[in-house]
Amino acid sequence: MSRITVLGECVADAFTEPAPAPNELALRVLPGGGPANTAVALARLGTPARFLARLSGDVFGRLFRAHLAASGVDLSHAVEAAEPSTLAVAELDAQGQAAFSFHAQTTADWQWTRAELSGVDMADTACVHTGSLALVREPGGAVVEDFLAAAAPRATISIDPNVRPLLVRPEVYRARLAHWCSLADVLRLSEDDLDLLLPGTPPEQACDAWHAAGARLVVITRGAEGALASLDGERVQVPAVATPVVDTVGAGDSFTAGLLHHLGTHGLLGGRLTDLSLADVEAACLFAVQVAALTCSVAGPNPPWRDQLPKLTPDASTVRHLDPTP
Repeated sequence: MSRITVLGECVADAFTEPAPAPNELALRVLPGGGPANTAVALARLGTPARFLARLSGDVFGRLFRAHLAASGVDLSHAVEAAEPSTLAVAELDAQGQAAFSFHAQTTADWQWTRAELSGVDMADTACVHTGSLALVREPGGAVVEDFLAAAAPRATISIDPNVRPLLVRPEVYRARLAHWCSLADVLRLSEDDLDLLLPGTPPEQACDAWHAAGARLVVITRGAEGALASLDGERVQVPAVATPVVDTVGAGDSFTAGLLHHLGTHGLLGGRLTDLSLADVEAACLFAVQVAALTCSVAGPNPPWRDQLPKLTPDASTVRHLDPTP
């Protein structure tokens, strides 16, 4: 299979746990960050995955390297960064949804320079996936955009905005989104992202706006409602897979990995998706919801390995093909 290159951040996700004494706070730290989660999920599914990241030499950075390497992610072009790692502290609600507070000022993930990315050989990369904070935070955000523009003539471009309003105001994402769509072949985002980017806009109308800006395939993940996929205005709604939910951390990242893995294994990556059909999209989304469900069934951003996938099966009979908006 052709390689998928993922570019972005790796974040220390710290989850609160019962403390051993009053007036103390215990934290369990897991390697996370949207792009890193996607790279791990791709590698565990069997796709050759390379991760372009700026990894600190601190205790969290060493944890990241060990985790990524153990999952089979290629770190040959990861930068050894002098800055500290980014930390996110998560509080889970009763449904397993996480609210994050970030400790991210002047950390390693956002300091990309053109020199750090100029020597990356993209000859055997079928797809570049990026998004989240590394794409929008400066000074590195503009460097990442330029890297995508340079890669686009050869590779399919996939973007997940992954809006984080506590760190970057939603209007900053809105100002850049049309440009990202002009670079992207695949735009994957959550319902929460949609509400922050285009408040009150129906999903179908949002898809059409992003198609008009350049993105051929738009997928909106909707939690327990599954996913809505739109290919140049042709739409399909796929159901979620029923599973006991421990938490939803990393589920969207796993969905993206499942989507790209399935498209890649069927030879559909590597260009502008000109050979992609709605049936291909439906099949890829049905696979992706399985990957996301298995991630929800365990704690933290811990995507499944390929041999775990037969344990869950989506109900394809409830797939709905939707009429394009007039």
